[in-house]
Amino acid sequence: MIETAPVLPATPSPARSIRRTRLSNGLLVLTESIPQIRSVSMGVWIASGSRDESLDLNGISHFVEHMVFKGTTSRSAQQFAREADSIGGNFDAFTGKETICFNIKVLDENVAPALDLLADLLLHPTFAPEDITREQGVILEEIKMDEDNPDYLVHETFTQNFWKGHALGRPILGTVKTVSAFTRPTVLDYYADRFTPRNMIFSAAGHLHHDAFVAQVAERFSGLAAGSDAPLVHVPAPATHPNITLKRKKSLEQVQLCLGVPAPPVDSPARYAVYLLNTMLGGGMSSRLFQTIREERGLAYSIYSETSPFRDTGALSIYAGTSAEKTPEVLRLTIEELRRLKEDTVPEAELKRAKDQLKSNIVLGLESSSSRMSNLARQQMYFGRFFSVDEIVTEVESVVPAGIQALAQQLFRPEAIALTLVGNLGDLTIDRAALAC
Repeated sequence: MIETAPVLPATPSPARSIRRTRLSNGLLVLTESIPQIRSVSMGVWIASGSRDESLDLNGISHFVEHMVFKGTTSRSAQQFAREADSIGGNFDAFTGKETICFNIKVLDENVAPALDLLADLLLHPTFAPEDITREQGVILEEIKMDEDNPDYLVHETFTQNFWKGHALGRPILGTVKTVSAFTRPTVLDYYADRFTPRNMIFSAAGHLHHDAFVAQVAERFSGLAAGSDAPLVHVPAPATHPNITLKRKKSLEQVQLCLGVPAPPVDSPARYAVYLLNTMLGGGMSSRLFQTIREERGLAYSIYSETSPFRDTGALSIYAGTSAEKTPEVLRLTIEELRRLKEDTVPEAELKRAKDQLKSNIVLGLESSSSRMSNLARQQMYFGRFFSVDEIVTEVESVVPAGIQALAQQLFRPEAIALTLVGNLGDLTIDRAALAC
């Protein structure tokens, strides 16, 4: 019924005790035992998200994520909420471009009732027609709320144009048109197709014992039909569109700027160099963009860079909020920093500072059972193995200044840069010559 085997990282790390078991129906169960804490975090991860939706079903992943909380065959939504609160359960769910996750964090003494709730939520939703209609109204309001958020709007506009015509560029929430068209048969078909053992990972971390925990999961989830052994066919990688988009909104006080370039996928061998490049460029208060544009010149309150890696592509983008009259100068200084990274080797001291910051973020990010649970699932989905902290630190330390410069030259090509401006632009115009770095 159950095949169990320890997971041995390439470089043994005594700090992590990770094991995995695959149930007879195909559901993979991952655990990390952390005996020194009292919490247990557990989550069910669906290995598909909004980028795996067809155009007419844009938003269905997020919609189903909402709908499973609206009642099951044995509990109403109110009963579910009361039982979760009674065990101090911290329930959460989210939908991303490539995954959906349902998770709960409880004290170790409440693992059994938490598992009951999680299993009921995922295995027995009713998708009542009246709940579907009601939730459509809720999500349409969520779409309106996000469209009123300038930060969200510039990122969403950038993404839609950067990966134009591809599912990766579409909004996770869907559109007013698509969400309004969802029906109960649509929801049931999507649920039956995606919520299958072979498309799921059950991840848990905290004060638990693997074999006993797997037995509890098997008791509740073994009845889930195995479904097809064929893996889900993912949408192929998108092409990028280095466009310049100006979205004029007179109601906004600021101009929101988002500039980005294609970047390596999540499992790229160059990922640690990308993380370090991003850290030095705009990843903190000591970063080049923050110091130059905010601290030295006072041109913006918020400015940062970030990476968005996916299974077959990625983006490195820069965000800033400033006034219309300051926008050309902010853009000029941003391009100048990209040029400097291409033309000049970064100083050893700056790279060391970035390495120390990145290593600290990685280690601190693994201090809770929730983050360990998420880390297990994501490493399984994208790598099929688990990296120890020692391995990661070794990879970070192996990056050299020449490697950062070569990466900058590869990424920051003028013809690859996309730019989106949203706000009260007045008569502001931007041509591609302004992006020459």
